[in-house]
Formats: sequence, structure tokens, C-alpha cells
Amino acid sequence: MVTSKKKKTFLKLSIQVSLNGLSFCVLNTENKTIVFYKKETFTAQLNPAKVLAEIKLLYQKESGLQQEVDEVIVIFSNSFYSLVPASLFSEENVSNYLKFNTKILRTDFIAYDELQVNDIVNVYIPYTNIINYFFDRYGEFEYRHSITVLIEELLKLPGDDEPKIYLYNRNNEYDLVIVENGELLLCNTFSYSTREDFLYYILFTAEQLNLDPLEMDLRFLGNIDRDSPFYKIAYDYVKNISFPDIFYPFEYSETIEKPLKQSDEYILLKSLL
Repeated sequence: MVTSKKKKTFLKLSIQVSLNGLSFCVLNTENKTIVFYKKETFTAQLNPAKVLAEIKLLYQKESGLQQEVDEVIVIFSNSFYSLVPASLFSEENVSNYLKFNTKILRTDFIAYDELQVNDIVNVYIPYTNIINYFFDRYGEFEYRHSITVLIEELLKLPGDDEPKIYLYNRNNEYDLVIVENGELLLCNTFSYSTREDFLYYILFTAEQLNLDPLEMDLRFLGNIDRDSPFYKIAYDYVKNISFPDIFYPFEYSETIEKPLKQSDEYILLKSLL
């Protein structure tokens, strides 16, 4: 009997899902070229059902999402997570790690990622309806939380005895990750609507860790630049702000219509490595 094998495409698809928007990126792993990129930002925060409707609409419209791929990774971005030392983690008690900082419904599915560094487990709530959709479409695939990818990548960077504060900015929300000498000191996600909100959480965190705003090392990632009003208010109080150089071993296809801002899609692109 002759059986047919699925033809290898050398394509890897990374998808980042949040209630504020979606990002899709396809990498040709053979020649290390990004061959498709699509970003969709919602005008207001949606619920998981409406996000799924947007995903289905994009799959209908975008031919780049209709091609066969070898690998799929889905990254969920939300604040419904809790970091637990691996030595204290128990799979039977996953809901207990979340119940003090997020509302858990009976229908919620709780997942966890074992980080490759620092013996940390990230317990979080993904969106079950979206997992089911991608499973129906692709079969088995990998999914992780965005903070897992972010922490792992930041802890790979060269460190020293001085704390480094990384702020990964998204749409009205940012992750704040503080590392020192290769160790994670703090990680949290904050929502904001005004410049003052944006600044407050930075200064409050600095105060909790006894860091001097005039001396501390603050590094911006994500959709923020020196022309941003959020950068400008932060610089009024924190003078040592930088934008890290980022290297990806990728080329970018000329067929990509919308420019891919590498800092904006740090997590999406790093998940392809």
C-alpha cells in the first residue's frame, strides 16, 4: 500500500492574540525570510467571541493565511497570568495561583508554561474558543503566553549587577519586566489610558524596589518611540531611557505590503526563533 506524505513547506506561522488586536507572521525557515505579515488593531477592546470573529474574517480575506504551514505557534497576550516558582508549583492547584489577581469563571481553561530560565512556571488563562478554532484548522500546535516569551528573551541578554527595567508597550497596556544579573526581580502588566497613568506605574514600581528614577536604567520596547507623548512624560522623570538594538536573523520579503516594525513585534518575531 502506498501512503502519501504531506509536502514540507518550510513555513512557520506565529500568531499573537489579544483583546486589543492581532498579529500574524509567516517565516520561511529554509531561507530565513519573513514572507507574510499582517497586523490588525481594534478600535476598542473586544471579548474573545468577537476576537474569534475577526480571526475568521482575516482568514477569509488574506491569501497569506490560507497557505499550508509546517508549524504554528499562538501567543496569547493578556494580564490573566501569575508567575510561580517551579519548586512551589503543583498542577492540581493551578487555579489557586490566579484567584487572587484575576476573576476565574467555571468555564475558564487554565494553562501553564514552564520557562526555560530561572525555574519559573507561568500560569495563565488562554482563550479556549480560539484554541479550538486553530486546532480545527491546523491540528496540533504550540501555544504560549506572551509574558513567557518576553521573560525568556530578556533573561538571555547580557546582564550585570544593576537592575534593568524593560517596558514592553502595546495598545493602552504595557508589560514591566525588571532583571538583574540574569535573575527576574519583578514582572507585571499594567493598563493605562492617560500619560499620567503610564508614568505612575513606572514610578510606583521604582519606589517599591528602592530605585532612583534619576539613575535607573529604563528600556522601551513595543509601539513607542521618542515622538510619543508617553516617552516624553517618562523622560521628565527618568533620564536614562533607551531603545535596545534588536537583532533577528531574518530577511524580509518584498511582497510584505505593510512595514513590519521590529520593536513593535518583538514577541511575535522572537517566538519564531
